[in-house]
This record gives sequence, C-alpha cells and structure tokens, in this order.
Amino acid sequence: MRFLTFSRRSVAAGMMSLLLLGCTAPDPLGQAQIPMGDFALGFNIVVADNMQQVPPSRDATPEEWIAVISSEIDRRFGAYEGDKLYHIALSVDAYSLAPPGIPVLLSPKSVLVISANIWDDAAGVKLHEAPNQITIFEGASPDTIFGSGFTRDREEQMQILARNAAKRVQAWMLENPQWFGIDPDAANAALEGLDVPPDPLAEADLTALEVPEMAVAETSATPTVTPVPRPTP
Repeated sequence: MRFLTFSRRSVAAGMMSLLLLGCTAPDPLGQAQIPMGDFALGFNIVVADNMQQVPPSRDATPEEWIAVISSEIDRRFGAYEGDKLYHIALSVDAYSLAPPGIPVLLSPKSVLVISANIWDDAAGVKLHEAPNQITIFEGASPDTIFGSGFTRDREEQMQILARNAAKRVQAWMLENPQWFGIDPDAANAALEGLDVPPDPLAEADLTALEVPEMAVAETSATPTVTPVPRPTP
C-alpha cells in the first residue's frame, strides 16, 4: 500500500488573516451515531513532521498534537463496524493556540490546519487525488469573546481543536457518500445535523492571503503505524 509524505511552504500569512473568523458547532457524539455505510476504521494515522507554529501562540509539541488528534479521531470513528476498512491519515500543517491577549483589540483565537487523506484498505488506494486541507477554529462561545487564552488552558484548547477537526473530517467524508456506500439522502441529513460552517479558507481571497499550494510527493514506503486502542463499549 502506498502512502504520502508532505512538504509545504509557510501557511502563516493565511492563518494570521483568519484568526478572528469561523466557528464550529458543539460536538454531537452524545447523539445517535451518524450513518457511515460500510465504513470501519483501520489505521488512525497522524503525523506532524512539518508542523508550523503561527504566533502569537502557546507552545505544543508534535507528539502532543499527534496524541490528542489520534484520540479524537478514534473517539469519533472507532465504534463503526462496517464491512470495509478505511484508513484516515492526517498531517498537522500549522497551529496557533491563543495566549492571553489584549481584550477587544486582539482577542486571539486558536486555529489548527490539517491535511486529510482517506484510504480504501482492500483496494490499497487513496479515494481522492489531492489531500484535503482543512482550517479548524475553537468555535464561538462566551469563553472566547476576549480570546480563549484567558479562559482555557493549552490542553483544553488543543482538545477542542482536535475534536472539531475530527468532526470536520467526518463532514468531508459525508460530502462524498459514494466512497463508503452511504445513502446520499442520509448523508445530507447527517451533514445538516453536524451544522459545520464552510472552511473560511475556501471563501477567502487566496491570492491576497498567499495561501500556498501543497507539494505532494509519493513514496512506496509504508509507515510504521500503531493504531490507537479502541474504547471499550
């Protein structure tokens, strides 16, 4: 099976221009499981080799991002018991964890940028051409009016971003129901229930923001992956 490695230029300019935009809905895992057709989670792969920190930001290591994102991906997808295995492979591209800032004037927001890939295990192929780059925000709440750096610690910010990232990945999957044999009407209904807003990068002036194109290099090497343990029902 063939996997991807990533090399990319800076995404700092685009992120800095978007720090005050976007929100995501509350996590819905307390509700009924969203139908995902024949999907069952195979490998849960997260890498952060080329991760960039965009200031102003608290510090976080690649290992910390890998751990929290892997946990949230398994939390959202690990319980599905479809007839086919699919691998979710994510690359952490950049992040900013809001520090305490100047109220009203700065109100820094936390942001995470990932690139997502979905693989069909049986076919040994990726289900799409280019990685899907996704920009994730903490979400709007009374806690973040003056910047979440005042009301949330670093670990809370990372978990919220990781949880929202997992939901955004699921929304992308539901936008492509043919990949998993999902009934299109059921997929549309599930998307409405997720209530995920558009990616701000998709609607922004990418030329003005200087958001780079991703350079993707294929490799024949298969990475060593240890799947995250599944939670006990």
